[in-house]
Amino acid sequence: MSDDALPEADRIDGAPHPRETVTLFGQDTPEAEFLSALNSGRLPHGWLLTGPRGVGKASFAWRAAKYLIATPPDGGDALFAAPPAATLDISPENPVAHRIRALSEPSLMLLRRGWDADKKRLKTQLTVDEVRNLKGFFAMSSGGGRRVVIVDSADEMNASAANALLKELEEPPRDTVLFLVSHQPSGLLPTIRSRCRTLRFTPLGPADLSAALAQAGHTPPEGTEAEALAALSGGSVGEAIRLISMDGPALYAEIVRLLSTLPDMDRPTALRLSEAAAAKGAEARFDLTLSLLDTALSRLARAGTTGQAPAPIAAGEDAVIAKLSPNPWAARAWAELAATLTARARQGKAVNLDPAALVFDMFLDLDRTAARLAAPA
Repeated sequence: MSDDALPEADRIDGAPHPRETVTLFGQDTPEAEFLSALNSGRLPHGWLLTGPRGVGKASFAWRAAKYLIATPPDGGDALFAAPPAATLDISPENPVAHRIRALSEPSLMLLRRGWDADKKRLKTQLTVDEVRNLKGFFAMSSGGGRRVVIVDSADEMNASAANALLKELEEPPRDTVLFLVSHQPSGLLPTIRSRCRTLRFTPLGPADLSAALAQAGHTPPEGTEAEALAALSGGSVGEAIRLISMDGPALYAEIVRLLSTLPDMDRPTALRLSEAAAAKGAEARFDLTLSLLDTALSRLARAGTTGQAPAPIAAGEDAVIAKLSPNPWAARAWAELAATLTARARQGKAVNLDPAALVFDMFLDLDRTAARLAAPA
């Protein structure tokens, strides 16, 4: 397999790579914070980009990298100093933008999980071998400009890689900026976190999510409202693309219809959903069914706790939520079930138990919980 055909560990299936993103939607606050630091003349060398998956962290890292490399730092002469940066926009026709899209920019180093040629698959971790490549990168002359390192994602580093990166964060070369993309920063070494300034990225609202999907070349299924897709995806472009590609909104609507029959569960529907999740080659459908069940349970628990249906509503679930989770006592029961239900199914599948039986057992647990809540006190 040629290098050009190898899968990329930092690319979401069905979406353009973050380096190809032209416009970043819904993240004005972290961008403004970065611009403020840049314009202050005291730009930190380490940046920790945190937030849910698929909300634009990596796209921001590539966007900032293009700007930093295409705009050399001031030499200290106030007379010829560039005006304060108001945006990180760089023309797609800029030579730096061309080289970055082609992964041929000499001032940028990307650290991500590599390809295991022996096993013919991506490595499961970002290893110390990848991080050691930084020594050669830093040894090259910068030509008076900035050098940028993107680590995507830092969560995937093994212990040796994390310690090696920490050494580079402690003594980085002049005019070097490192962007660490992290979905779960609590799992990183505290010393790595302490040597980086944190930028927090938040879920996208319906309008920004729709704009980001359009830029990525995806259109929600007919009849799917932007608000509902934002609710089901958690404001994540990556998750929304997965939902669109697998008709996730329709599957969630089926799950809601099944929940509406509790505590006298519609068994034929439950069996049909179970068998669809276990069909040959349907591993992704199995995972999607579980994640949407997690979503339904979390929304049941939240509604019972707050006394309000979650906003926005997806698949007409408000009546089902009012029926199944009318009070905090019910909310607690659904929250306790959510903590174990899909985790057990994933563990069962890992040891080769029948996926259809695992999904159907989950539906039975839902029915038993609903029956217990409906029983007279």
